[in-house]
Amino acid sequence: MGAGPAALCIVAELVEHGLKVTALASHTPDKPWPNTYGIWAEELESLGMASLLGHRWSNTVSYFGNGIEEEGNKPISHDFDYGLFDQDALQKSLLDRCRGIDWRVETASEIRVLGAETEVFCSSGNSYRARVVIDASGHRSQFIKRPDHGPVAEQAAYGVVGRFSSPPVDAGQFVLMDFRPNHLTEFERCQPPTFLYAMDFGEGIFFVEETSLACSPPFPSSKLRERLQSRLAARGVEIREIIHEEHCLFPMNLPLPDRSQPLLAFGGAASMVHPASGYMVGALLRRAPTLAKRLAAAMKQKPVLDSAALSRTGWDVLWSSELVQRHRLYQFGLRRLMSFDEERLRSFFETFFHLPRKDWSGFLANTLPLPKLLIVMLKLFWISPWDVRVGMIFGINSL
Repeated sequence: MGAGPAALCIVAELVEHGLKVTALASHTPDKPWPNTYGIWAEELESLGMASLLGHRWSNTVSYFGNGIEEEGNKPISHDFDYGLFDQDALQKSLLDRCRGIDWRVETASEIRVLGAETEVFCSSGNSYRARVVIDASGHRSQFIKRPDHGPVAEQAAYGVVGRFSSPPVDAGQFVLMDFRPNHLTEFERCQPPTFLYAMDFGEGIFFVEETSLACSPPFPSSKLRERLQSRLAARGVEIREIIHEEHCLFPMNLPLPDRSQPLLAFGGAASMVHPASGYMVGALLRRAPTLAKRLAAAMKQKPVLDSAALSRTGWDVLWSSELVQRHRLYQFGLRRLMSFDEERLRSFFETFFHLPRKDWSGFLANTLPLPKLLIVMLKLFWISPWDVRVGMIFGINSL
């Protein structure tokens, strides 16, 4: 169920393993995706998919100074290529691999597990049966059961692709995080921190986006727009033409689903958003082949597995014991970061990006094995300033 990146990733792999697939979505699968998707280029190169990048930057930097004195305006160079997917190319590539499947424009209203099969009832009155149902409709799915751990923190962003009175970032530059707060009032500095995510698309077109890493309740989009405008104004930059506006809102610490339920999920519905970075597409591309392979093998088993057993097989692949432990560590770290004021958060990230590149990039991509992840987190604690260490332990806003 679904027609976004998660749905197309898993459908493409299921088809390649010879399974008969019916896809249900509230719209056709060729409807353009509204948001941009970024990824470190090396992560995509390891999958042999670098050709799907629409833009690529080698001049990648972040700013964690106060933005006032000269030292506070010096960037940290990441020396690591970053890219944005060519969304049309990614979508077409996946759709080409999904040829021959049965796409139905339907909205699911109820799902019943009948034993050997599961039946999906739709608002149209139609119903569909399958041996296993995969919900890839996103984090708002009403069908996936998960524990209630209280309020969920969400990442929010407001961005503009457009033309400006002067360049908002240097030519050919990608800015992962610009936390400089010199445009904020004293009152605003006491509110949750936000940062600028920006890049030069060339030909006088730039993308600038004000982002809140994670907040509960989420940082209002209207306030993000105001902060973006005040940030640009402080630099003497005006928006001359808006080509595209982007609004993002998604959960960062959604609890893991109940992995005993007889309905499987993939993507946002399966809590696959990285709690430390908000990225997911790389994980979709890496984990879909293994999930499809295991499901295909399980469906050939004798005696025949019922829907609940097939779903458990899928959940064991998606959330192995190691992946669950890694996810919990990331969620612990996010809770600590959410308690930091803007000064301590700037100090944390400046320290984080002074880790060896293989450490911080593996951390952000969620590709570090559990023992290595623990070592990296301990290393980060060891090299952090004392006030950041206190925040890591106690999760407090001030000493």
